[in-house]
Amino acid sequence: MVVTYPPGGTVDAVARLIGPSLSKALGQTVIIENKGGAGGMIGGAYVARAKPDGYTIMLDASNFAQNFALRQKMSFSAADFEPVSLLLKVPNVLVVNPQSGYQNVADVIKAGQSAQPAHFASAGPGSAQHLAGELFNLKAKTHLSHVAYKGGGPAMTDVMGGQVPIMFASLGSSWPHIKAGKLKVLATGGDTSSALLPNIPTLEKSGVPDFSSYEWNAVFAPKDTPADVIQTLSTAITKVLKDPDIASRLQALGADIEASTPQALQAFVDAEETKWRTVAKQAHITLD
Repeated sequence: MVVTYPPGGTVDAVARLIGPSLSKALGQTVIIENKGGAGGMIGGAYVARAKPDGYTIMLDASNFAQNFALRQKMSFSAADFEPVSLLLKVPNVLVVNPQSGYQNVADVIKAGQSAQPAHFASAGPGSAQHLAGELFNLKAKTHLSHVAYKGGGPAMTDVMGGQVPIMFASLGSSWPHIKAGKLKVLATGGDTSSALLPNIPTLEKSGVPDFSSYEWNAVFAPKDTPADVIQTLSTAITKVLKDPDIASRLQALGADIEASTPQALQAFVDAEETKWRTVAKQAHITLD
């Protein structure tokens, strides 16, 4: 299982959590190999060229669709992969500095429509946080100003410190700071409220139509991997994600577990690519 991000991150943690159980379900040893770099493109290129026999698979994240939306120059395309299964989705949440004065989404919309729009922080140009912010601008008809950092950690640190008031952050990474009172969450970017935040509304219910923003993980295989092999892998993944221990550990990270059929994953990825391509065009974002 090629993980397209370095050791120690969330994607790697998910792979190492499900790997042993997937080995049992398949009756095959699952070896985790990290091939990080370039927003997932190094690992993606490796798997795209791998033999399509089911013995090389890829665990990737939201950048799988976002790269195709934001980049023109890539050494592979979405057509070089077979979808296997979605694993989980973690909503991006709208968080603010507790001393910012923003009490709800309406306050942020007002600040984003003012003559001097408020700023929002992100992990960098084209990051999931940046795209979520620009999706908010598009749907809420605001003009929040983007402040790019070199990573999500420094961005969140400055939001907590009051240097920038707003951020669209993964629930997984922001949850410890929300619990500690260092960040105030106003809404979730998911389609439904999160189990970790049952009393927090979605952005759509807060007046931002058609807003949906997740960081997600999914498994893919090289193009032309036989359909029966794809189905075997998908069935095994579904079985693993139903394990109560694995499910509870993923849910503690703010994840919504969503094992899927290969067909459902393909439809989901197509919709994600279309959405982010529209946002990138509107906000003039390119990573080339």
